[in-house]
Parts: sequence; structure tokens; C-alpha cells
Amino acid sequence: MDRYAQRNEHLCVSDAFAIVAAHYSSFYPMTLREPEIVELTTPTGPMRTLVLRPAGAGRFPGLLFHSEIFQNTGPICRTAAFLAGHGFIVALPEIYHEYLPAGTVLAYDQAGSDVGNKLKTEKPVAGYDADNRAVLDYLKTHADCTGKLGSFGPCIGGHLTYRAALQPDVAAAACFYPTDLHKRSLGAGMNDDSLARGADIQGELMLVFGRQDPHVPAEGRAMIYQTLAAAGVNFTWHEFNAAHAFLRDEGLRYDAEIARQALGMTVDFFRRCLCE
Repeated sequence: MDRYAQRNEHLCVSDAFAIVAAHYSSFYPMTLREPEIVELTTPTGPMRTLVLRPAGAGRFPGLLFHSEIFQNTGPICRTAAFLAGHGFIVALPEIYHEYLPAGTVLAYDQAGSDVGNKLKTEKPVAGYDADNRAVLDYLKTHADCTGKLGSFGPCIGGHLTYRAALQPDVAAAACFYPTDLHKRSLGAGMNDDSLARGADIQGELMLVFGRQDPHVPAEGRAMIYQTLAAAGVNFTWHEFNAAHAFLRDEGLRYDAEIARQALGMTVDFFRRCLCE
């Protein structure tokens, strides 16, 4: 190869890297705009919703992010920021907006658990579904959203994310250790139809569990797996040697390495389902 050809090849490679870098800098914006607070209309009143989105120019898929029973705590908001920083518009509603003053965050203690668990079975399932619809409609019509929608959540949020997947416009839902799914005990009356409606799911599910989680024991996980498989649901299944709430970066159950792996898998999942 002569010197001119070598130089020309280097220019081509350089140009190619520049094109790739420009593509990925817009596709993977790692900084965020200032958080926004919006009040969404629901049948049971206004629902305060935190919105996190990339600072980069462009349009991005939307993610409905469901919290734990403690609402939008520090760990929840940090996880949402992680996802938003990988190229998604993330909306976090206050799941107990009908019962608690706007902006309420319950503490990670027994008193907070008692309130969160009490409200979990006071709120009707129809109320959770209406909240899901309100957030999805907001995201779908957002000026910076591509219109492609996903959902994410841990704990009760994992179950609510599963409920969001029952909506036909949700293409991907990542459910982390979803509580009460195998017991059918979400909402008032503690007799939800979530698993029974598995065949209604048109998108893809990603389910993640900790094998040492007493809230979703081995027999409960087996029931969920078998029910989804029988219904023909498109899903992936992941189990880690971890406790309940291993994503939560406060407390002794937090597993940083497993959280890193699981959140990386989540980003890959959403990109495959929502960005291609």
C-alpha cells in the first residue's frame, strides 16, 4: 500500500469514528436536564409526577417508573436518573397520591413500611391502572418522546410495571422482584387478576428476582414462570443470589455488583425493545 493510500485509509477510519461518536453522543446522552414536576389528571385527583430526561437534543423513548411502597425516595430517584441518563424520558408518579399529601416520601423504617403496606391494599387495582394510563398518555404525547413506551419498577413497582404491560402500547416492561404477583393480593380486596391476564401482554417482559427474597419465594417464582409460559408471554427471566430490594442503594440488602449487572441488562433490554 503506498503512502497516499495509507493516508486515505486513515482519513476514512477517522471519518468513520467521527460519525459513530456523533451518533452515540446523541443516542447515549449521559447528562440530564433539571428535574420537572408535572401534575397529571387522574380519576382520583391530581398525581404529582417527577420527570427526568436527557439534556441532549433529540427524541427518546418514554419509561413509566414505579416506586416501592415508600414512593419517590432517594434510591428510587437515583435509579430513575441512571435510566434517564442512558437515553430515556422517565416519569415517576406518586403511587399513593390519593392518600398522602403531594411530595410525601415515606421513611425506610417500620413506620414507613406500615403506611406503605396499608395503602397498598386500600387502593383499588383500577386506581393503579388509571394512574398507569395517565402517565403513559403523558409520555406518548411529550414533544421529546418517540412514542415508544416501556415501564420499570421494583417491589410493588415491579407488580405495577407488570400491570402497565397489560396496556397495548407498552412494548417493554422490566419487573424487579414484583411483590404479590404470585399471591394475587394487590389492591383493595386483595384479589387481583394480574397473572390471569398474562395473555393480554403484547410487549416483552424482563423479570428479575433475588433468590433469597422471602417476599417472592421459590414456589412463587415457579408459579409466575409457569403461568407466563403457559400464556405464551414473551419474557426473559433472571435470578440472582440476592435479597429483596438488592437495587436499593441504602441499607444492608444493597448489592452493588448485582445492581450494576442488573441495571446494565435493563438498559440493554430497553434499547433493544424501544430504540431499534
